[in-house]
Parts: sequence; C-alpha cells; structure tokens
Amino acid sequence: MKTLSYVLTLRLKTEKYQEHTLATRFEICRKMYNACLSELYKRYRTLQQSKRYRSICKMPKGKERNRLFSELNKEFGLVEYSLHEFVKPMQHTYKQNIDAFTSQKIATRAFKAFEKVLYKQAKQVHFKKYDELESVEGKSNSTGIRYRDGNVLWNGLVLRTVVKKNNEYVKSALKNKVKFVRVKREWVKNNFVYYVQLILEGVPPEKSNSREKKQTDCIDKRVGIDIGTSTVAVCSENKVILTELAPNVSEISKRIRNIQRAMDRSKRAMNPLKYKEDGTIESSNKDRWIFSKRYQKKKKQAKEWQRRNKAKRKQDHQLLAKEILSLGDVLFVETMSFKALQRRAKETAINKKGKFRKKKRFGKIIGHRAPSLLLQIIHRKLTYKNKRLNKVNTTRIKASQYNHITDTYEKKKLHQRWNDFGDFQIQRDLYSAFLLMNCKENGEEIDKSLCEQGFPTFKILHDLEIQRVKKVKTPPISMGV
Repeated sequence: MKTLSYVLTLRLKTEKYQEHTLATRFEICRKMYNACLSELYKRYRTLQQSKRYRSICKMPKGKERNRLFSELNKEFGLVEYSLHEFVKPMQHTYKQNIDAFTSQKIATRAFKAFEKVLYKQAKQVHFKKYDELESVEGKSNSTGIRYRDGNVLWNGLVLRTVVKKNNEYVKSALKNKVKFVRVKREWVKNNFVYYVQLILEGVPPEKSNSREKKQTDCIDKRVGIDIGTSTVAVCSENKVILTELAPNVSEISKRIRNIQRAMDRSKRAMNPLKYKEDGTIESSNKDRWIFSKRYQKKKKQAKEWQRRNKAKRKQDHQLLAKEILSLGDVLFVETMSFKALQRRAKETAINKKGKFRKKKRFGKIIGHRAPSLLLQIIHRKLTYKNKRLNKVNTTRIKASQYNHITDTYEKKKLHQRWNDFGDFQIQRDLYSAFLLMNCKENGEEIDKSLCEQGFPTFKILHDLEIQRVKKVKTPPISMGV
C-alpha cells in the first residue's frame, strides 16, 4: 500500500551571496532540463523513421502491440534510466553546484513531461525559458538537497528556515520522516523569494484553533457537488451552497489583462516590421525582438500579479473545500473533463444571422477559476481520512435532466437555469447537487426513495440560499438569479 505524504512549506532566510549561488544553480538545472528534452526529441524522431515503428503502428491495438512499442522504446533510449546516463557527464561538469541525485531528478522530470508526447497525450512539450524553472528537488533526504535541524544543506550551502517559536503545527509536522526536499522560488515584488518544501511521510497534523470546535457530526454524511466552469453548487442534509468559484480573482484578472494589453502595444510600437497589415506576426521576419524598458517593467508587474492571482485562487479553494468537508465526508461529483471544455471547437458553425460562431469555449474562465484544483484539494483532504471522492457516471445519471417527482428525463438548453415543478421552481445547479447527493453507491443511478425523503428539507434550504444569493451585488449570470 502506498504511504501517504504531505508538503510542509517553510520560508528560507537567504543572504545575497546565497541568492546568487541559488540563481546560478537554478539556471544550470534549467539548461540540463532543456538538454534532456532536446535529446528525447532527437531519439523520438529517429524512432519514428524506423521501419519497425511504422509496421507496429499498423498493428491492431492490444497487449502485443504495447509490448513491441516498449521494446522499441528501450532500443532507442526512450526510457527514464537511459536519460540518467545521458545527464551524468553534465553533472560531472557542474559537480560543484549540482549533485548526482538532483541531476537524475531533473532527467526524470524531463522524461515524465515527454511521456505526454510519447503516448499521444500532447503534441509537444515546451522548453523552459530563462528564469522559468521554479523548483529543484532531490530523491531522498540522505544526500544532495537535505534537511537537518532547521537548515537546508545543498553542496556547501547552508540555508536557514524561518519558523515561529509558537507555531505548533510546524513542530508537530517535523516529527514525521522527511522523504525528500524541494527548493522552490517565487517572484515577489521584483525579487525571487526562496522556500523549502519538505515532503513528509504520514498525515498532516490537525491545526488547533480555539475559535472552532471539532466537528464529528459530519461522519458518513452525504454531500452532492455540482461543479461548473465558474460556479459550484453543494447540497447536504443541513445546508446548501451556491457560490462563485474563487471570487477574489476577478479583480486581479482585470488588472493582469490591462497590463498585458499595455505590453502588447509597447511590443508592436517597438517592432513594426514584425507584424503584417492585419496585425498578425510576420513569420518570415527573422530579426530579433526589441523590448523597451517600459515593457520589461510591465512584464515584471504582470508576473507579480499572476503570483497574487494564483495565491488568492488557491486560498479561496482551500476555504471552500474546508466548508464542504464540514458538511459531510461521503462526497459525490460528476465525472467531467475540463480539458475537453478548454479546447476550441473543431467544426465551423454559422448562426441564424449568417455569421460565423466563435470557436472559443471555456478556456479562459477555466484558467481563471480552476475548478479541477478544487476537486484535487477535496480529494487530497479525503485521502487523509481514508475516504475518496465518489465520481458518478455522468451519462447514466443525467442529473441536469432528471425529475425525481415524475421519474422522467427532459433535456434543457444551457441558458435554462431553473427547473419548473408547477407550483414552484428550483435552481438547476442546486437541484443537480441534490440528485447527486442521493446517488446510489455504484454511481450508476439515483435513489428515488432518498430524493422523496429529503426533498422537503432541501426545498426550505434552497429558498434560504436563493435569498442570500440575491443580496449579492453582482451574482454570476450562470446562476440565473
């Protein structure tokens, strides 16, 4: 059985000379990563040119075909340990800065990224640009990057961690075994700030808070979650929630958008020959791009606001996940592919007015709201309780179409946000969450008897939540309130 682990992040107190050394090491690691990716591309192109590869591709899919592909990958060096041999000479060159374990982990990281191309999950893997590498890690806490008595040791560098004396959570966490250590950096106000992430074995200790009481009455309670691209509806026995995902990111996103527009205007003004008359980039012009000082200043501002955006989004999701788990620990959610929703439409369609419909879908809003991140946080917190996030069959359940009173299914258009029950109406997302809460354990059908039993209470809680949402100044349009 796989052992559980969690991450403890601590700030590093660095001197100027240590920051220069760390910057040098991060740059060496970036170049090693790019060299590994480049070598993998070369080997893959050589493999594709072989006759054996083309003949195996024509075979029907199955175990025999997979076995032949695996043998071919080993023959052409498209395996992880072959890349460890490739990175060894580079590590010897920079052995004063990079240890063997760290270089092997860089090679592993490059190979795992390239596996998406190898198994046709992605078309390409991007190389890391200057200052884009954010973290470097070791393989164990015995050699290379390691943690000892409040310090991080790495090839002669001794980096002190910042821990408050009265922080009981950190003291309890450090009693667990350190599996390996990761050094991370973030761009904060025109400078890199360095952190250490200790990957610890076990379950994170509970944070003691005198204002909150430990909730034990949520054990084995059912909760249904209907998650969308920008909103989420939650239903439990005692409470229903209809809220916007990561509400604090909207203002920051506007600020980032304005900075990026200013950057684009500056770039076009400094490089007029790099663009065509219609505004697209002239690919035949191979001159170097020229960036003004104002552009570089704006770029740093955008980087700082993107960091804040990421931090706010994660904080909002953590708080919402905590609230959801306080309602119950038997959670049901529909299986949904957010990557599929991000992709542009393939077919060209024309609307009733004779104009072409936009091929854009939900890529931008999913990038801002990150609904999948919320489910990841909930799943991680449930694993510490030996529970799991129950994913129901979307095509079999059809929560947005089912009516438990008439026991029928009715298709609705996306703009129809309310279910009409004759004497009253129920918000569509909240009703879907209610149905998901009353799914059977197999995740294939809805338990009608549970729906009939809990619907009167749900109706009261639903009306109270709708009244609360109406008091919000600008609720999302997708709520229909």
